[in-house]
Amino acid sequence: MTPGRLRLVVGVVILAILGVVAFFSFRGADQDRATQAVDVTDPSAFDLPALEGDGRVRLADFKGTPLVVNFFASWCGPCDTELPVFADAARKLKGKVNFIAVNAQELRHPAALAMAARHGLEDAGITLARDVGGRSGSLLHDSLGRGMPINAFYDASGTLLDVGRGALLEGKLANSLEQLYGVTY
Repeated sequence: MTPGRLRLVVGVVILAILGVVAFFSFRGADQDRATQAVDVTDPSAFDLPALEGDGRVRLADFKGTPLVVNFFASWCGPCDTELPVFADAARKLKGKVNFIAVNAQELRHPAALAMAARHGLEDAGITLARDVGGRSGSLLHDSLGRGMPINAFYDASGTLLDVGRGALLEGKLANSLEQLYGVTY
């Protein structure tokens, strides 16, 4: 075999190997994408990333128990006022009503994590999520209304019953929970 022909054969073999490696690399990446969770901001079937870590927060995971979804932002004064009320309600209604706090309308989340920690949301049993999409990470929030805070009330089957706009302080939250779910705390 001549040196020129040998180089040609080696070149063809190298290209074939690179082609096979590239094929399986892209195929693996497509399979990885197919198994990754997809963010859903539809109020009737949301699937959001956890506020911290790789977890998911899905409406479907809370079926069987009424659910309150609170939308908050670290810059929102009324949110800061109502979150301790939600933490207290979540502690007292554990097992009767589930609570989710969704950080919305901000793309950086360290301040939201600090706010949630300051009010003991996770310790109270409140699941933390973050909204996604749009310019400011708020597509689920925006589909429910404008302003901050917003609170969405779901029945045990996952049906949206009501959306409360503005801060729900002690009396207002207690009234909503009694009217919608028949629970008091």
